[in-house]
Amino acid sequence: MRIDVWSDVVCPWCYIGKRRLEKAIADGGFGSQVEVVWHSFQLDPSARNDDPRDLAERLGAKYGGGREFGLKANAQVTGVAAEDGLEFHFEHAKPANTVDAHRLLHLALDLVEAGELPANGQDQLKERLLRAYFTEGEAVGDHATLTRLAVEAGLPENRVTEVLAGREYADDVAADQAQAVAYGANGVPFFVIDQKYGVSGAQPVEVFDEVIRKALAERSPITIVAGAGATDLGKDADGTDGACGPDGCAI
Repeated sequence: MRIDVWSDVVCPWCYIGKRRLEKAIADGGFGSQVEVVWHSFQLDPSARNDDPRDLAERLGAKYGGGREFGLKANAQVTGVAAEDGLEFHFEHAKPANTVDAHRLLHLALDLVEAGELPANGQDQLKERLLRAYFTEGEAVGDHATLTRLAVEAGLPENRVTEVLAGREYADDVAADQAQAVAYGANGVPFFVIDQKYGVSGAQPVEVFDEVIRKALAERSPITIVAGAGATDLGKDADGTDGACGPDGCAI
C-alpha cells in the first residue's frame, strides 16, 4: 500500500506529521506493507534565501501581531514537537526558498526507482532536510548546503550538482503543487492513503492507525471458504478439491 505525502521542508507541522505517521506505521506493524512517497508543496514560493528577518519577524509580518506573535507561535509548536520526540530551534532557522530542496527529493525518488538508492532513500533525504532546518539551523535554500546534506543522505554528488545547476525536476515540483490543489489540499502536511483516503494536517497517531487499517482491510484478499485446508464439505465426491493447481488437475 502506498502513502503519498505533500509537505514542505520548512513546515513544522509537516515534520510533526511525519513522526506521527512513522509511529503509526511502526506501532501497527505496517512497515512491510506500506510505501511512503514524498511530494512537493511550497508554502511560500516567493520566499528569499537572503531575507534578513528572523523567523519570528517573518511570521509576525505574515499573520499580524508583530515579532511577539511569531515568538509565541514558535514556542507553542516547539512544545508540541518535543512531545513527538523532535527538537526545534526556531531561533536559528534560516530563510529559504525550498524549490531546490524539492527538486532533490524528486531526484532521490528517481534514484530509488532505478535501484541506485535503497527503498528508503527518498525518506532519508526528507528527514535530513527537515532536521537540518528545524534542529541544526542549516540554510536549506543554499546550493552548497543542499549538496552536503544530499550526499550525507546517500545521493551521488555528481547528480546532485547537475540538478542544482539547472532546472531539472522543476516541472515535477509544479505538478506536485497542482495535484495537491486538485485534491483540495489548502495546506500541508496532506496525506493520501492508498489513493483513496485523504488526511489533512498532523493528525494524532491514532487517526493514521485507523485509516491505514481501514485501507489495508479493504485490500485484503478474499477469504477461502472451500479449497486447500477446507473441510470435506468443500471437496468433490472423489475427495479432491475440484480445482487445478500449478502441477495440473487432480483426477
